[in-house]
Amino acid sequence: MVDIATRPLPERAEPTASPLTQSVVIEGVWPEIDAGRFAIKRTVGEQVVVEADIFTYGHEQVAADLIWWHVDGQRNAVPMTPLGNDRWRAAFTVERVGEHRYTILAWRDRFGTWAADLVKRVAAGQDIRVDLEIGARLVDEAAERATGRDAKLLAAAAKTLRTGRAAAIDKAASPHLAELMRRWTDHTTSSRYARDLPLWVDRERARFSAWYELFPRSYAAIPGEHGTFADLERHLDYVAEMGFDVLYLPPIHPIGVTNRKGKNNATTAEPGDPGSPWAIGSAAGGHKAIHPQLGTLEDFRRLLASAKARGLEIALDLAFQCSPDHPYVKEHPEWFRWRPDGVVQYAENPPKKYEDIYPFEFELPEPHRSALWRELLSVVEFWCEQGVRIFRVDNPHTKPFRFWEWLIAEIRRSYPETIFLSEAFTRPKVMYHLAKLGFTQSYTYFAWRTSRWELTDYVTELTQGPVREFFRPNFWPNTPDILTDQLQHGGRPAFMARLILAATLSSNYGIYGPAFELGEHVAVAPGKEEYLHSEKYEIKRWDLDQPGSLKPLIARVNAIRREQPALHYNSIRFHSSDNDQFLIYSKRDPMGQNVILVVVNLDPVYTQAGWTRLTMPDLGLGWDDAFVVHDLLTDARYHWRGPHNYVELNPHHLPAHLFRVERAG
Repeated sequence: MVDIATRPLPERAEPTASPLTQSVVIEGVWPEIDAGRFAIKRTVGEQVVVEADIFTYGHEQVAADLIWWHVDGQRNAVPMTPLGNDRWRAAFTVERVGEHRYTILAWRDRFGTWAADLVKRVAAGQDIRVDLEIGARLVDEAAERATGRDAKLLAAAAKTLRTGRAAAIDKAASPHLAELMRRWTDHTTSSRYARDLPLWVDRERARFSAWYELFPRSYAAIPGEHGTFADLERHLDYVAEMGFDVLYLPPIHPIGVTNRKGKNNATTAEPGDPGSPWAIGSAAGGHKAIHPQLGTLEDFRRLLASAKARGLEIALDLAFQCSPDHPYVKEHPEWFRWRPDGVVQYAENPPKKYEDIYPFEFELPEPHRSALWRELLSVVEFWCEQGVRIFRVDNPHTKPFRFWEWLIAEIRRSYPETIFLSEAFTRPKVMYHLAKLGFTQSYTYFAWRTSRWELTDYVTELTQGPVREFFRPNFWPNTPDILTDQLQHGGRPAFMARLILAATLSSNYGIYGPAFELGEHVAVAPGKEEYLHSEKYEIKRWDLDQPGSLKPLIARVNAIRREQPALHYNSIRFHSSDNDQFLIYSKRDPMGQNVILVVVNLDPVYTQAGWTRLTMPDLGLGWDDAFVVHDLLTDARYHWRGPHNYVELNPHHLPAHLFRVERAG
């Protein structure tokens, strides 16, 4: 959909009619989240399409404008177009990061009604001299409201109407006169929608990104030593060569000693065990400090600069919790929950216990609550001051909702380009509410959706249901905490398929590496999703050059993502097949010029074959059109016609086709 006649809204009287006397009804506005309580989301360059039911009594025509503005900018108006049955639509494109508003203005269109009736009178051969005078007076009124050249043009138009000649009839039907009359409508009696609806606009990376997670301590140049930021700098090319644009680091802060976990989450650590990075805080400092073995703050700033030079942004983990050794525990004991036995309540999710972690007590009496909240805000501000603009937030669903809404709003005041990724694997309504509160992106249940119907149903919910207006999914096939059954037992084909699914079903995706590209698949115990020898509790030594690494495939997939605009969006449509092991879907860019069609064999063991059942209009094609599908993974081309085409995929070779659809010839 293309913007139509977007124009600045002249500064003139706002509607003064009370809701009881407004003559035009405006209802059924979409998008509108919880009666305007929460903002819809877009990124710079995206369109906002707004629809509403708009009608009035009697036979008079209705006109309506979609009004939108950046909170510190010019108000703009876009004419709304009738769709039929009193439904109206308009669209505008957002061009600035930050807070916006939009609403609808509607009125009984006296001039439009007059012009339409005049055409009918002329066709019927009626005397229109009085009618032309009525129209001229309407134009006179607009000329009095207008300024500058517009006022002169309107005055001249009124004179033309009064001539009664053929030129008067032409002028009455002139689109230019209609636009002038619309521009200078008296809006003091117009109806305005009851709410100014919020819209938050992010930078492009909020919509399109590829994340790579790693533990910096595992990249020492000398085996057995603790890695540093300088070591990680030397590893940045490896990440950049695979085409990632966000490098996410687990907590980089000092790690506590008390109750430190050992290898494989053992309750007792052996000498030399590094502990979990999520047990934040020691004598060396807390959330504003860096683990001494990683380096200094200056080393971290240099890492940020080196990453930026390679097209990478560093994302930090935001985990609001403490080890027993965190300075906060001694300095602010009132910020924690104390048990009857005189010790701080450690984190637990029965039967799991995390004795090395103390959660904050957020529900405190004043002034302690405000002091805690301000301190945690200062943590985020500190890292923003260093240059960080992306945060992966650990378990936000375990903290008060109002805390996150407040904190994110505060950060946006000074750093509106900041991105927050919510790591909340919890109930859907909780996940969606966190997104409404301001989280930019969200982890999802993708890792556990494996069958055709599961993936189709879930992705349709995320991308075509109401949540698409505020919930941006980020698909991860694995994390340091998640090694799914499919990856444990599906072998290399499962890793390849899950990569392609994550990278093409969602415009935001990530992997935990090098575990993913090296095919790490051994769980700590049967039925568990934790890795054996988890990197959360020990320093790993990765053989990045081992045969069979998926690095080349990952690099190719990420290059395709960058090159194909359709994959930058979540405008997804699913297609069918006579084989339930095939998942088939397509994406188109907003202009409809780039079309991507993906076919994935979901069976990690056997070659699958079958016939597609394509919905041709979703590909921008007629039902019997001939077309070419160009496999961007293998460079092969196939000539197809219509919906039914043969596909065969051996998962051990390559479990997917990633086609660009091209017109034949």
